[in-house]
Amino acid sequence: MEPPASPGIPMRSFSGSTYRFDPGALCLELLTTGGPGEFRRFEVLHAPADLLAWAERSRLTPTPALRVVDAQVADARRLRDALFQVATARALDEPAPSEDIAVLNEAAARPPLTPVIDPDGMRGWAGTADGTRLLATVAHDAVELLTGPYAHRIRTCAADNCALLYVDTSRPGRRRWCSMEHCGNRHKVRTLRARRAEEG
Repeated sequence: MEPPASPGIPMRSFSGSTYRFDPGALCLELLTTGGPGEFRRFEVLHAPADLLAWAERSRLTPTPALRVVDAQVADARRLRDALFQVATARALDEPAPSEDIAVLNEAAARPPLTPVIDPDGMRGWAGTADGTRLLATVAHDAVELLTGPYAHRIRTCAADNCALLYVDTSRPGRRRWCSMEHCGNRHKVRTLRARRAEEG
């Protein structure tokens, strides 16, 4: 998995407030762009520019100079939906759908983005960076996560109305919320109000 380049992906709640969400892995960052079924209403990947915008927000550093076409955006949605199903199954300790695993493996079988050292000593990317190589990189990260030492630490946010997935990399392994400043804070506020109501 790539190390985080920022404190997380900028998110917006139903109330309009903004917060940052760090899912702990590049592949799980893709899940913030929408999803299958009921999560289709959150879809943001409609055109090549949308996938480019996601890459800029992701932990890929530096952001690759990508060439993306419409077909690769459709591939991104397909990979994301499959990853959502597989990662959710892993979080629930359930078998993952074989067709979704096949989609992940298909993307992972393609050449990923290859990091290099530029002449100035900085990190760069080799060759032509396109949407297919970007998705292969995401799929490689997913395989590493889902088969690695943190596979049992994939979690779904404990809030009733939040389905964000993350890797719990905390030392005690007790992270419960997608973000303490969002779902964690709302839980604290509700708990405090309930306690005051009991005391009153």
